[in-house]
Amino acid sequence: MAARSGVSRATVSRVVNGSTRVSDGARAAVEHAIEQLGYAPNRAARSLAAHRSDTVALAVSEPSTRLFGDPFFAGTIRGIAATLSGSRYQLVLLMIQDESDREGVERLLLRGNTDGVLLLSTRRDDALPGRLVAAGIPCVIAGHPGDRPDASAIGFVDADNVGGARRACAHLIRRGCRTIATVAGPLDMAPGADRLTGWRQALGEARRPVSPSLVAGGDFSRAGAAAGVRELLERHPDVDGIFAASDLMAMGTLDALRAAGRRVPGDVALVGFDDSELAADADPPLTTVRQPIEALGAEMGRLLLDQLGGASPRGVTLETELVVRRSA
Repeated sequence: MAARSGVSRATVSRVVNGSTRVSDGARAAVEHAIEQLGYAPNRAARSLAAHRSDTVALAVSEPSTRLFGDPFFAGTIRGIAATLSGSRYQLVLLMIQDESDREGVERLLLRGNTDGVLLLSTRRDDALPGRLVAAGIPCVIAGHPGDRPDASAIGFVDADNVGGARRACAHLIRRGCRTIATVAGPLDMAPGADRLTGWRQALGEARRPVSPSLVAGGDFSRAGAAAGVRELLERHPDVDGIFAASDLMAMGTLDALRAAGRRVPGDVALVGFDDSELAADADPPLTTVRQPIEALGAEMGRLLLDQLGGASPRGVTLETELVVRRSA
């Protein structure tokens, strides 16, 4: 290339990499040589030389059945992809379906095979965010990092889960429900714990009993919610209001209530959380707390790009709102 264009190899490199420190004549000569030789830059070699991969990893700690079955993940990934589409970075999906996957994924990330990492479904005791920070690898997680010692060094995007859950339960109280239960998400994840806190706050503010027996354990899955609600109805056959901590779990709640001969909303009023496409299509259409799912993914991508550009990690909390439909 240098011989064909009659300039130095350094000048060729500057032209190929878009540098402005090249004369018009030299640039024209190199571009003519590129056209004649049909040259295409070796992206891998350029990335190695620059100590970057031009990729961003999205690591999801969920089984494939949930990743591809829960609309929350589809919406979040759409938001991430939309933000990264205008950058030089390619998105790589890494799945941590169980503990057997974890070591290999962590090894891949900590070796610096990607320039930055986005984490979904992070548990509170997960050491990976702290290890990424210690290795100098930019990362952003979905959900706030809580009180972990490295929290200030971790970027995050969260929704107002406490406030959204509180509004959902306050709506059931205003509607006249007397015995209000909840189907909680995993309590080792920020959204699950925070939505349970919102339920407790709403009942406490209304001077209603906040009993552990009114909490049905869930795992953010439809089947897990249905199993939890079956047990809940055995403990509290008088329940007349339920807040499910996700729309998918609200669908499982509907399954269990129908199987028990309970009408929604006639016998039991039901509120979910997400306002995914499941909510409007449910029978009856689901009252739910809307969190901006795609915006959450888009913000995660934007904060990571900011870090890759040299900015310090920071957190963003997005607003939620109650959407009233026929289920409550």
